Formats: sequence, structure tokens, C-alpha cells
Amino acid sequence: MLLADLPQYSTSSFDQPVYYTRQGRGAPLLLIHGSLCDYRYWRWQIPALSDLHLVVAPSLRGCWPAALRGPDASYSVAQHARDLAGLIRELHGDRPVHVLGHSRGAQVAVELARLAPELVGSLILADPGFRLAGEPPAPSVHSQAVALLQQGQAEAALSLFVDTVNGAGTWAKMVGWFKAMVRDNAYTLLSQIREIELAVDPAHIAGLEHPVLLIGGAHSPRRYASRMDALQALWPAAPRVTIPMASHGMNLANPKAFNTAVAEFLAPLSRR
Repeated sequence: MLLADLPQYSTSSFDQPVYYTRQGRGAPLLLIHGSLCDYRYWRWQIPALSDLHLVVAPSLRGCWPAALRGPDASYSVAQHARDLAGLIRELHGDRPVHVLGHSRGAQVAVELARLAPELVGSLILADPGFRLAGEPPAPSVHSQAVALLQQGQAEAALSLFVDTVNGAGTWAKMVGWFKAMVRDNAYTLLSQIREIELAVDPAHIAGLEHPVLLIGGAHSPRRYASRMDALQALWPAAPRVTIPMASHGMNLANPKAFNTAVAEFLAPLSRR
């Protein structure tokens, strides 16, 4: 699928437009991208999963095609969850949707489930990157990347960030469309830095009753696997899938395995 093949829609029922693409029919599936991305990140999931689902992929507030160029307090996990709750209600009324969140998008997905549990049919968390309350803060790449951005070294900032979350040398190997997307969203880091210590309280999510799937990349940095270890302790019934030959960007590195894992998890839930 070419990026130009993704139709763009928007809703003006919020204080800022929410842009999204959608394709398919069937049980709704909401895809929530992570840092420095937008709905184009899901280019290999939208066509594959739309055979059985109405796939809706939004660009979170502040991301392309209305990307921020400076700090903005409305760029937050809480606001993004509120926006998505409004989008679900506008598109599907009170019908619950399946929700897939990657990296920072997994934290938005969890916040959405807390905010409006009636709108979420299931949760799929791919390499969730959030910290749990009570854990010591880990060194963050955000501060270093923001410092480089503020010095006018955008390329160095993006290389640092992408290599940190995926593995050394990743940025240099990335294809052109991916680099263009990341460059479009570079300055969202100036707002993200406000939430680098934002943690998820286990007490607030332990009681979530949604079916949950955890997905990780076989070569993802260890911190993502340790996060899923902790989540499995909270949700013992949650299945866990490891995507082979893939790091943090597993849905791009091995889309066939990723799409199969998602489809197989959702198949029995969508028949209910």
C-alpha cells in the first residue's frame, strides 16, 4: 500500500481536528501509534487487518498532518485518550472497539480503557514503554534528544531516539518513508518531555476486565520485555506473543507475524 492510498478523514467535533484513516468492515479495530509516528506507521497493518475488521488509525493530536513545531500542553496521554474516546463515540456510538497500542500508544490505550472501559472490547499492547508506579525512573533518551533539537541538530536527535528504542544503527537503515514520517513529528518531543516520568499505577489497571494480548519483538531492548513481565503478573490470563526477527518496530520488521498474532487473538472475540 502506498501512503497516497490511505484516505484521510477528520472530525471537527473537538477543539482541534482529529485526523484518521479507515478501511474495511467488521468488528472495529483502533490502532494507536507511538512516539514520532502517525497513522502512516500502520501501512502494513491496515490492508491486512481490514479483511475482517473496520480498521481506524488516527494521528494523535499534535502529530502529522497537523504536527507541532513547539511545546504544547495539550499533547498528553490523558488528552489523547479523551480524543480517542470522542472519536470512538462519533464513529461507533457506544459500540466497543478492539484497541491496539504500540510503545507510547500502549499507555494511551491503557488510559483509554481506564477512562471509558465501556468503549474498549479488548486491549493489544505492543512493547508498552510506560513505567509502573513505584519503580525507579530509568534514564530517558527524551532529554538528550530534546537538547539536540534545541541546538538545531534534528537529524542527530532522531537518530539517537530511534536507535535507543530499536537498537544501534536502526536509523541509518530505515527506509525513506519512515524517516520522512519521523522528521514530520520530530518536534512532538518538546511536548513529550513533560511526561517522561508519567507512570501507570498498577492499582488502577489490575482490575481491567478486558481481554489483553501482549506482543513483543524478539530483539527489542530488554526494558520492553521486563514491562510485559510485570503486566503478566497483573494479568495472569493475558497471552503473550514474541515476534521473531524483529525489534521494537515489530509491525514493520515482520508484519506477517505481527498481523497473524493480532488476527488470531481477535478472531474468537469478534465472533461474540
